[in-house]
Parts: sequence; structure tokens; C-alpha cells
Amino acid sequence: MRLTRIHVPATLSEGAEIVLPAQAGEHLTRVLRLEAGAALTLFNGEGGEYAATLAPINGKKVIARVLRHDAVERESPLAVTLLQGVARGERMDLIVQKATELGVARIVPVLAERSVVKLDARQRTRKREHWQAIAVSACEQCGRNRVAEVDEPMALGDAVKSLADDSVRCLLAAGGAESLAQAAAHAALRPIALLIGPEGGLAEHERQFAEGNGFRVYRMGPRVMRTETAGLAALAVLQTVAGDFR
Repeated sequence: MRLTRIHVPATLSEGAEIVLPAQAGEHLTRVLRLEAGAALTLFNGEGGEYAATLAPINGKKVIARVLRHDAVERESPLAVTLLQGVARGERMDLIVQKATELGVARIVPVLAERSVVKLDARQRTRKREHWQAIAVSACEQCGRNRVAEVDEPMALGDAVKSLADDSVRCLLAAGGAESLAQAAAHAALRPIALLIGPEGGLAEHERQFAEGNGFRVYRMGPRVMRTETAGLAALAVLQTVAGDFR
């Protein structure tokens, strides 16, 4: 039987009693109808996971008793940063969720010239919080014990500045001279930055800017993919060639 996994943004230690996040506690008791003594798995993103059990329900707070720590990790050997042109509504939610399941380490939403979505400062903060919560939920589901980091939406120039200097920088485009699989095969243990344009694609000056900052243009088959498909397919290629899809 698969145990319910809960992310707890707090210090965890063997023998401690932890108040679970309100939404998680409500889901356990009202939706799953778990009772005292039910087995859980807790993780806080700092490494490994903890076996735990539900304590007797007393009031609105739902408490878990931490039993022991297991140092298991399910992280990809690839450190991939996905620079994703912000897509509309549920498309972006899907990208964040599935990219997390596919092992991405960091997601940088990029506000490109042709992005349909326009966000002010307050909206950027709210969107980041929303997408980060989706990444947390995806980690609970897929077994990851370290949560993918989601940045606030930013301009392409700021996104590129935030990358590691030694990163392998990949831009997907139909006219790429090399296949993405070839890039993955030569990535070794260096971090990888994967740039995906928004629904309308990157503007020509954005593409030139990316190439001027170390991005090489790669193709991924003969078909043109939607923005919500391209990044996920690319992550699957990277994990298959050089990651842990073995």
C-alpha cells in the first residue's frame, strides 16, 4: 500500500510532534478519512523523508508523530533549469507540475515579448506562490524529497543572468543544426539550462540575445511542438540520454 506523502515546511526530527499544514490535515482527515495511527511519510525538502503516524485528532489541528528518518533520495543526476516562456492559465500549471515530476531542479518563468500573459509586480509574486505550491504537490505525488525551485516571472535578460556560468545552454528550435540528444550526451555533470519560448515563440532579437549569451540551438524531431509540450518532451530526452530514465 502506498503511503500518503506530505511536505512540511519545518524542521523534522525523530520523536517530534508536528502540526501539519491546514490544507494537508484537512485532506487527510476529511477526504481520505484517515484515523489516529495511520502511517504517513513526511519530507521538508532538506533531504530524505520521515516515517510518521497520525496522532489522535483533537480540535482543528492535525498532528503527526515523527518516527524515523530515511536518507533515500530520488533526484535526477542532471541539474536542469527550465527557462519557460510563461504560458496561459492551466498550460503553465501543467508545465510546472510535469516538469517537477520529470526531475527539473529549477523553473524560471520568462516574460518574453510574445508572452500572452502580462503580469505586474504583485501578480508575479502571487503566480510564483501558486506555481511553487504546484511543484510541492508534484513532489508529494512523485516521491521527490527535494522541491523544485520556482522563481518569480522575470525578463529573459534577468533569467539568463541568473544561470551558472558553466551551464550547458540549450534553445529548442525547429531549425537547430544538432539534436538535443547530442547535447545531452556531452553535458557530463554540468548544469543544463533549457530555454522554451511562449505560445508565439521567441522574437528574433530574443533568440539572438540567447545565442549571444551561450545558448546553442537544438532541434527535437521534425514536428513543431506547443510550448507546453516542448519543454516536457525535452526533459524526457535529457533524462533518457544522460539522466535516470534507465
